[in-house]
Amino acid sequence: MVVLLGRILLGALFVMAGFNKTQGIEGLAGFLETGPVPAFMAWPTAIFEIVAGLMVILGFYTRYAAIALALFCVATGVFYHPAEGGGIDIGAMLKNFSVAGGFLMLYAHGAGMLSIDARRGGID
Repeated sequence: MVVLLGRILLGALFVMAGFNKTQGIEGLAGFLETGPVPAFMAWPTAIFEIVAGLMVILGFYTRYAAIALALFCVATGVFYHPAEGGGIDIGAMLKNFSVAGGFLMLYAHGAGMLSIDARRGGID
């Protein structure tokens, strides 16, 4: 039950963030251009967050979603919240790295028994 709760908490962050991004996609496109990601990646980014977040919540190919989200968190922290920005950026970068750590734990240990992965006999 604890693993399920952890999956819900981690996944909900990305489902909500992705949904919110769809409500202001132009703003996201502009923000992406402040880093190395081009504006046309705004929709794919929002959709990725929603889909990968749902995969984590449901425990469906959890390890793949977890490693993808861990990499996403690290990249976002490095490119969009650099430490040299100070203050809020340092906090945001550390938050992203911490969430990445949670996803790495999920990758290492799997989705648990209350998951689609467990029902289908997979370890993903």
